[in-house]
Amino acid sequence: MENKQFKGHVIVLPYPSQGHINPLLQFAKRLASKGVKATLATTRYTVGSICAPRIGVEAISDGFDEGGFSQAGNVEFYLKSFREQGSRTLSRLINKFKHTATPVTCVVYDSFLPWALDVAKQQGIYGASFFTNSASVCSIFSRIHHGRLSLPLTPETTPLMLPGLPPLNFRDLPTFLRFPDSYPAYLAMKLSQFSNLNQADWVFDNTFEDLEGKEAKGVSELWQAKMIGPMVPSAYLDERIKGDRGYGSSLWKPLSEECMEWLETKASQSVVYISFGSMVSLTEEEMEEIAGGLKESDLHYLWIVRESEQKKLPGWFLDLNKDKGMVVTWCNQLEMLSHPAVGCFVTHCGWNSTLEGLSLGVPMIGVPKWADQLTDAKFVEEVWEIGVRAKEDGGGVVRKKELIKCFKEVMEGERSKEIKRNANKWKELAKKAISEGGGSDECINDFVQHLIDIVKPIN
Repeated sequence: MENKQFKGHVIVLPYPSQGHINPLLQFAKRLASKGVKATLATTRYTVGSICAPRIGVEAISDGFDEGGFSQAGNVEFYLKSFREQGSRTLSRLINKFKHTATPVTCVVYDSFLPWALDVAKQQGIYGASFFTNSASVCSIFSRIHHGRLSLPLTPETTPLMLPGLPPLNFRDLPTFLRFPDSYPAYLAMKLSQFSNLNQADWVFDNTFEDLEGKEAKGVSELWQAKMIGPMVPSAYLDERIKGDRGYGSSLWKPLSEECMEWLETKASQSVVYISFGSMVSLTEEEMEEIAGGLKESDLHYLWIVRESEQKKLPGWFLDLNKDKGMVVTWCNQLEMLSHPAVGCFVTHCGWNSTLEGLSLGVPMIGVPKWADQLTDAKFVEEVWEIGVRAKEDGGGVVRKKELIKCFKEVMEGERSKEIKRNANKWKELAKKAISEGGGSDECINDFVQHLIDIVKPIN
């Protein structure tokens, strides 16, 4: 593609974790498919994990080029370093393109990195914030930032009643709000997303009108989001981006081929797929209960357990799984969820996984552990009705009997039929949103058109 054909040049800057890189990289691919030059800027530690045709990839620094966050070892220390080193190296990257045929016209930055907007304004270009959480979760945090909601939130002050949102009980609230003293650095990061948001030229959210239109409208007096989701590879939705079957980023080596061969031997909707994402760490007790639930349910299963977590698996289970299931360290989740053999998704309800399950029409069992996962699980069960939320005991552990009950509810009987119908409905609505003429697609088109209309640098 010749330079003169590009409709502007956008740098896309994710927070450097798997769950943030994926949706922003997917947005970059959407822009590129519409003729925009898209460059993903990520840290030197993660830059080698990116492989996406038609997307430029450039490295910036977070100050920990050899090991990223694990090298820093402290959230507050890491974020401070990333702000300082990232601002400097992002500015240098923008300058690199300044006197080329495709100067940068906009920075689309992860909302976790509000300093990127300051860099964009200093460079005289546009800045757009990209939220990787649901509109509902963002609504809650924005109200706290603006003083519309006070901490601490307690069981006595709930259910929480906010415009556009269903009543939220204490168990439905993000852990940062239930126990703010336990996660001060993460809470500060969540609130900092809104520190300069009023200066952003656009605000994007990885959701869509049918899914969260009411929730987004409920907070529109504080910030107005353009809903551009779901940011799921095109092959699973509208199929308009050729060959787009994966995000194009993986911090771990997937074992997808082995898993697919195994799934091919299983009956339709007979397999439980279990994954707690890239960050959740279960205790040995929690692993034991899941293992016990799988054994007693006698269901086939595919369980994703990161290499660092495998030592927590009970020894007896590893011997058992040769007959009934597979335990692997990582895989292409979308390929697994889209396979006809998968009938249930046991998930931590991170927003990306929630959108993936919803977009592929897979019934879910929510086992949320922290952060926004608890709120997402509420919507999965009670608002969208595409699954159930497993109940924890007094110690915060989902016991095997509860898990077996959830398996039966989602995979057998009358309730499962209703859940499957709802899952298929949301699958079609997700596809409609991102397809040509859909609400999310039109929001992206409006952004691209604005880039085309730029005829001179802004002051």
